[in-house]
Amino acid sequence: MSDQKNEWQRSEPDAVVYIPRGTGDEDNEHFLVFEAPDNGLLALWTQSSCEGRGDNRLMLSRSPDGDGWSEPRRVAGARPQSDDLQASWGFPIVTRSGRIYVFFTREKPVIDNNRQGSGAMGCIVSDDAGRNWSEPVDIPMARNRFDHADETIPRNWIVWQLPIRDRQGRPIAGYTQCTSQSRLEHTYPNWVDQDSRSAFMRFENIDDDPAPEDLAITWLPEDCEGLEVVDTLHPDISVAQEPATVLMPGGGLFCIMRTMTGHIWYSVSDDDGETWRAPEALLDAQGAPIPHPMSPCPLFRIDDDRFLLVYHNNDGRKGDYDQFRETWPTNQSNFLRNPTYIAVGRFDAVAHQPIRFGPPHQLLDTDGVTIGPKGTAEIGTYPSLTHWQGRRTLWYPDRKYYLLGKHLPDPLLNSIDPDRSTCGASN
Repeated sequence: MSDQKNEWQRSEPDAVVYIPRGTGDEDNEHFLVFEAPDNGLLALWTQSSCEGRGDNRLMLSRSPDGDGWSEPRRVAGARPQSDDLQASWGFPIVTRSGRIYVFFTREKPVIDNNRQGSGAMGCIVSDDAGRNWSEPVDIPMARNRFDHADETIPRNWIVWQLPIRDRQGRPIAGYTQCTSQSRLEHTYPNWVDQDSRSAFMRFENIDDDPAPEDLAITWLPEDCEGLEVVDTLHPDISVAQEPATVLMPGGGLFCIMRTMTGHIWYSVSDDDGETWRAPEALLDAQGAPIPHPMSPCPLFRIDDDRFLLVYHNNDGRKGDYDQFRETWPTNQSNFLRNPTYIAVGRFDAVAHQPIRFGPPHQLLDTDGVTIGPKGTAEIGTYPSLTHWQGRRTLWYPDRKYYLLGKHLPDPLLNSIDPDRSTCGASN
């Protein structure tokens, strides 16, 4: 039995951003911390009373030092425990001048597959470092053959990781597109088996600070098909979701995705996302596929030629839990997304897989203890990374309940660097 008063301490965080009050604020995820235009840090996340309940909203908090955080405020979406239209999975872009655009999946009165993953691309704007925001407007989205044939039915799409800038300095965001069920011959009962692809949007003129309706967005890849990975159990569908993209030395893009294969998959683009290599399983230094369940697998660039992978180091089967079961007696992912590991990757310009990863290091653990309205033991899902004022911090949801931070000092990362570490896996 856990001590509820002190349960947030289980993962030994170095910073605390938010602890729920029990006022319809018990689910907190998609946790994106970024530098504010006027110094300090901003934290943007999706909050609800329970994941899937139907009251998603975007919350914003600020900190002058990364230690103390302001009371968050709702900037878009539903009031707690209401039936308002939702705002989900917001992601910011800060322009060269300091204007902040936040884009999100904006629920409409008509939906397709599900309420929190179907909607327009909403946009709000702030010109005072997030203190005041414009009213939301909808940004047109390109459509393809995976969308509903009726163009009044919105797309099924989600962005989760902070956009990066490509070699020309243009922001690019990876997103998941799920196929409209109206287009499918078969649908499957487990939520993980959903026909889906990874695609990208590039913001061409956002640094000119245009009005949202004047934004120029290029939808990639150029063939509009997206990146596909065949589902292990259901080979008639693709499951390739939540692309995490980094800019490599030399300007190429490297993207990894969660899949239903028990492993992370990756792809490479040498032309700013216009075209991509056919996806392949991501390999460790010994040439074995890196195990990972159906869960986000963030990737961050941490310096000139090093990268940080965040993952769970199991293939979707752990103890009593198995994501490949035909019937799920409980949500298997609640227990497969724990512990959380990190690995350092090194750029290798001549290798077929241009980022080579070192040994896993266990960083976060809930010891299988569940908490929150979902009753989940997961940790480290949908985090973000800052390197600010000389301190590198992983900002992570703990059981999609607490919002916390963990410092990643150089000695830790150096100890698992594939060019420096001489021992095996660190636990």
